[in-house]
Amino acid sequence: MSSKEIHRSRVRCAAGLLATTLFAAAAAVADEPGRAVLVLTSTNDPGANQVVVFALETGGTPSLSLADMLPTQGKGGASNNAGILQFRDDFGAVGNYGSNNVSQIVRRHNSISIEGAINLASNCKKPDSVALSQDHLFVVGANCAESHAWPSGSLEGPVVALSDPSAAQIAVGKDWAAITTTSGSLLQLPLKWDGALAGSSAAVTLPSTADNTPLGAAFWGDVLGFTPAHSPDSFAIVDKARDVYPITGPTPAYPTNAPCWVAKGPGNIWYTANSPGEAISIFLTDGQGGVFYKSIALPGSPTDITVAPDKKWLAVIYSAGGSAYVAVFAIDAYGDLTPAATSSPVGVAGFSGVAFSE
Repeated sequence: MSSKEIHRSRVRCAAGLLATTLFAAAAAVADEPGRAVLVLTSTNDPGANQVVVFALETGGTPSLSLADMLPTQGKGGASNNAGILQFRDDFGAVGNYGSNNVSQIVRRHNSISIEGAINLASNCKKPDSVALSQDHLFVVGANCAESHAWPSGSLEGPVVALSDPSAAQIAVGKDWAAITTTSGSLLQLPLKWDGALAGSSAAVTLPSTADNTPLGAAFWGDVLGFTPAHSPDSFAIVDKARDVYPITGPTPAYPTNAPCWVAKGPGNIWYTANSPGEAISIFLTDGQGGVFYKSIALPGSPTDITVAPDKKWLAVIYSAGGSAYVAVFAIDAYGDLTPAATSSPVGVAGFSGVAFSE
């Protein structure tokens, strides 16, 4: 299915409206007194992208309040994607789709700032998803994937050329990375000994029940969970050997339900943003299969989802009534979700990328 066909689809995943909420627990500053929990999103404005910062009040009655808006000095405009904003420890990255670069985000105590841009390789265009490991930044765009030393930003490892321009998300595991493409393919990218991309890719053969519109992706060690959103089996896991284990999702399947974006929860739990179903759908797996557990209703259509590194919080972005919202849920010891706080409406439903920093 082409990108244009996806755009025309009667029910589709609303990717690129508000992208992945990501929590980053800063272990190195865990003892810092008075450190706030911050939630970051990007406006994805094709004219002038900005990072929006919310403060999450976790004591008493939790709340989300607007704290700052920071120009990235780049242009947004990504769509049909996820993970364009990521945060790890005290550094984050947000892709500027229309400017062919990535802005670096830095946290100092309770202050967030934008501190420079990391340019893509000269032949790489339109970054629409980023991922962070301990030592590397990974970027996928319309025609390539690349890795950079982190947080310095210098290009490291060979660039991986892509013939398919429909990349939705890049995710990174222990020994390999993965790229989902909305056209219907999943790519495995091996990593070098130092964690950078090795420069090659291999297509993962997908079964007919799980090959329509792969979108979200997240890792559990070297096991990848991804969402072939328009397929009868709307979730699947893949191991390092490229063995695929499809999992039936909520019924009826697409177009009524379509788990689109995925975040790894505690233990063997995965959370997915079910856009047409207006829900968070939950799956349980081991390394060779799994089951759909249940869905939790949302007031609108979710566009991205993430879980904090400490596995105690989940954030989801959804749109309703022409506006965008950030909703935070507490995760209990069993992986169940309790609503904690929801932001006020955030303008029109066009934001992309969101991240938590603790």
